[in-house]
Amino acid sequence: MKILAISDVPAKALWDYCSRERLAGIDLILSCGDLPAGYLEHMSNFTAAPILYVHGNHDEDYRRQEPGGCICIDDKVYVCNGLRILGLGGCIRYNQENGYQYTEWGMRRRIARLRGAVHRAGGIDLLLTHAPARGLNDGGDPAHRGFDCFNRLIERYHPRWFIHGHVHLNYDPSLPRVCNRGLTTVINATERYLFEIPDPLPDRHSGRVR
Repeated sequence: MKILAISDVPAKALWDYCSRERLAGIDLILSCGDLPAGYLEHMSNFTAAPILYVHGNHDEDYRRQEPGGCICIDDKVYVCNGLRILGLGGCIRYNQENGYQYTEWGMRRRIARLRGAVHRAGGIDLLLTHAPARGLNDGGDPAHRGFDCFNRLIERYHPRWFIHGHVHLNYDPSLPRVCNRGLTTVINATERYLFEIPDPLPDRHSGRVR
């Protein structure tokens, strides 16, 4: 399965020069948030691949109009072609704006509400978030600090992949695009990142939301 992960910064190649040929062969597009709704809608015109997204902290416009042709998986377990994906958008609360910001306790509550869905799915293969995990390539400032509960989520369910955005790679030249935490491959999806994974188990129901 070929997956295109995107986040935070629209890629010129996909915004100004998108085409069916450019997206050919991609099986799934994952957005980690903070991208214009029109950007996601634009890509949906050039591919039949599902476009799944979670909200970034600057996606306040999505409250008025969610991107058409795309699927929000915030606070859901979504199964796509056998791949079990858990979506948790937003970032750590750092001011009093009404965007998608959460305290550590608030994010823990969201995760707790999803335990039944994760159990029914038999676990998760991929964790899709906007913010990183605490201490795992997050930022030192209050706005870009990661969630500690994401570390606990990884330790409990051992997803094969953890895809996030929020911390732009140009913030710190030492930030890796890809790293590992135990058995989990961690990918910072800033702008765009294309990767391939083995085809998931065929007996899982595609498109199932729990």
